[in-house]
Amino acid sequence: MQDISTESVRQIAIDYLRKRKDTEKIDISTIEKRQGCWVIRGTCPIDLEGHPWAEKFEVVIDEKGKIKSLDLSLL
Repeated sequence: MQDISTESVRQIAIDYLRKRKDTEKIDISTIEKRQGCWVIRGTCPIDLEGHPWAEKFEVVIDEKGKIKSLDLSLL
């Protein structure tokens, strides 16, 4: 099986977050391959009762390009 590229996992994560968070601004800070999975970290904006905040995320994608997990937390 051929590994998917860094750019492919970046785009998978961005598309997933755009749909999930309903935002266009997604900043990716790191992409790393760990234990056969890709781990993508970054931030995206969130609106909490009219106040803008930043939310950090970690998306884990398997070797086939499927989302395994998503972790979100406020900065």
